[in-house]
Amino acid sequence: MNNIEKRDKGLAYISDDSVFEQQKNARRLTQALNTADRADFKKLQSIIEELFAKCENPFVNPPFYCDYGFNIEVGKNFFANYNCCFLDVAKIKIGDNCFIAPNVSIYTAGHAIYPTARIKGYEYGAEVTIGDNVWIGGNTVICPGVSIGDNTVIGAGSVVTKDIPPMVIAAGNPCRVIREITEEDKKYYFKDKEFSPEDFEQIYG
Repeated sequence: MNNIEKRDKGLAYISDDSVFEQQKNARRLTQALNTADRADFKKLQSIIEELFAKCENPFVNPPFYCDYGFNIEVGKNFFANYNCCFLDVAKIKIGDNCFIAPNVSIYTAGHAIYPTARIKGYEYGAEVTIGDNVWIGGNTVICPGVSIGDNTVIGAGSVVTKDIPPMVIAAGNPCRVIREITEEDKKYYFKDKEFSPEDFEQIYG
């Protein structure tokens, strides 16, 4: 197998010239995104639609960085805020209605623990999956191979090293479940601050 085939099978591989060749399109598109008029929202969206393998009504606030783009699949109404970095050596799959705060990094790329293999240039990719309606807080790092369930909130500054289940609040380094999200949470928008009756009716009807 060549190194591209090894990479795509989740095996250890080396980033040779053929691998770097595949990164050129993403580098051109991210450069276009990061130097575009920040007020030209349609242009920003059109670049992301060309960069990502799958998306529907996405928006990304530049700057944004990734390796390939064609390994990133996002659902409807995806939003990523400023200065996010997705190392998409393997697939990054994100569901519908997901919010990604500033400075979030999603890493599918990794290196061997023993130094000799790293020095020889070997690396690997492990898929990251994020469910529907997930909110990832600012400065979070999501490590290779992690899965995050539907409707979950990841607190700011977390380092997610293991799978997180659906419908929970999780935070910390390493990221751990703090509590489940319950019906009681419906009435609050921030800590103990409640929605007005009008807004509550508008949201939940």
